[in-house]
Amino acid sequence: MYYSDEIVEEVREKNDIVGVISGYVTLKKKGSNHWGCCPFHNEKTPSFAVSENKQMYHCFGCGESGNVYTFLMKYENYSFPEAVKALADRAGVNLPEVEYTEEQKRRANRRQRLLDLNKDAATYFYYQLRKNPHGEVGLNYLRKRQLTDETMKKFGLGFAGINGGELVAYLHQKGYRDEEIRDAGLATHSEKRGLSCQFWNRVMFPIQDINHRVIGFGGRVMGDGEPKYLNSPETDIFDKRRNLYGLNYARTARAGNMILCEGYMDVIAMHQAGFTQAVASLGTAFTPEQAHLLHRYTDQVLLAYDSDGAGVKAALRAIGILREEGLTAKVINMRPHKDPDEFMKALGKEAFQERIDQAENSFFYEIRMMESNFQMQDPEEKTKFHREIAKKLCSFEEEVERENYLQAIAEKYYIGVENLRKLVISYAGSAATVKPIERPKSGIQSKDKVPEGGKRAQKLLITWIADYPQIYDKIKPYITAEDFTEDLYRQVAERMFAAIGKGKFQAADVINTFEDEKQQKEAAELFYEVLPVMETSQEKERALQDVLYAVKKNSYEHFKQQQDQRDIEAVSKVFAAKKALMELSKLHISIE
Repeated sequence: MYYSDEIVEEVREKNDIVGVISGYVTLKKKGSNHWGCCPFHNEKTPSFAVSENKQMYHCFGCGESGNVYTFLMKYENYSFPEAVKALADRAGVNLPEVEYTEEQKRRANRRQRLLDLNKDAATYFYYQLRKNPHGEVGLNYLRKRQLTDETMKKFGLGFAGINGGELVAYLHQKGYRDEEIRDAGLATHSEKRGLSCQFWNRVMFPIQDINHRVIGFGGRVMGDGEPKYLNSPETDIFDKRRNLYGLNYARTARAGNMILCEGYMDVIAMHQAGFTQAVASLGTAFTPEQAHLLHRYTDQVLLAYDSDGAGVKAALRAIGILREEGLTAKVINMRPHKDPDEFMKALGKEAFQERIDQAENSFFYEIRMMESNFQMQDPEEKTKFHREIAKKLCSFEEEVERENYLQAIAEKYYIGVENLRKLVISYAGSAATVKPIERPKSGIQSKDKVPEGGKRAQKLLITWIADYPQIYDKIKPYITAEDFTEDLYRQVAERMFAAIGKGKFQAADVINTFEDEKQQKEAAELFYEVLPVMETSQEKERALQDVLYAVKKNSYEHFKQQQDQRDIEAVSKVFAAKKALMELSKLHISIE
């Protein structure tokens, strides 16, 4: 779906970002920004800034940045066209009819057709559970699991009939072709049976995306058949790695955390008890893509995995994935019960809340599970265990965090702090003593010894120009978009310089020109680089000159490395950059 740049800009201009975000977050004016607690991670001290001037937001805690569109896309999980439509409705802007290419029409129609087919299949299963005598076995099973009619309705639970042909016949009546039924993952073909649904004699769990659209199914067999649980295969609308069961409800729970379970019934039991932040992976091991999806809604994940050996193994794997994604993980103790569903039936909501409050730090959990592999009465085994602890402590890159865990673990396992520290250092090697590089007050790393210096300078310059657009006319003889050697930075600079030249620059508009969500976030962050503290105009001039010189010097070095002596244009770029560099060393630019 496509809207013209003019329409996108008009809608954005008529939706002041402070007004829109105020509908979701309590904001207070302080200085040039409005501040509040970030809605994308759990915090008590406000670090979420909304700039009325830039029409952008930035969280100095988790790094989320963007404009009014990206805010809605992240908070409501809208697509870009959906965000445009929502804001257009809010501002009373009439959107034009959208024109599709033939290929876009074909893809959109096919996708919608599969969604419609799954919806009709879910309706069929829902009816079979409640109205068909054969569905009584499924209804009795669910009631035995203590699910209320309200809960069954909320999750759209159903029943697949006694053979696989009934659903296919029903879908034929609804006008769907064999090919479409197969493509939706609801039937397979065999010489003996013809086209037949693989789901039969099963309680059915419709799998919904975050917008409550049915994208697949899970089925639990009645009796002793195998497999116990059967899930839809992956299709054009169902990717197991990128979806989580129950997330369509959990995303609006605002509980400050998400509870990650292993199965459908665990999630449903949790929601029925009031823990509506529960989700589960879909018949597959937890994936990095699912961790990334969770990170949109929380910074903390509580693992409520089975307490058996397989559950422990799955929890340890999930902890590593969550940590890699930057999420904090804790583990809920289910014992003496196997899973959340069983726990809830035996001990109830209040007891489970106590377990949540007492959830174990994931690193402590890893160490405790590791301890079970050693005979702690044997001094040699105990020494091996301490060595493994030291190795795991090396995984913390931040020295403060590593030291905090080192002291806590030493106290917990009665290890001398200094002895454990020596072990850690011996495994970490020289990396344990590396000191951070100090930066001068201008915010640029000195003497270009660190490669990040050029990148940092480019970020700072983009923020400088965004905050003080009037300086662009003074620096444009010396700096061009080509001086930004990072591809994304160059694209931002090109669009920013063009807009300033037309007198229409708005940082929020630059974000709209990127379609990829990751690029939008990275581009937005460029406008919120922290500038050095400057009190006088002379300090500002000096800091700006440092930034300009660093960007140009990085550009000169880049051109020099890339130049081909046979390419006249490349050689001329090097000479031009060198000349500009010399002029910049003598230049004084007023910020006022």
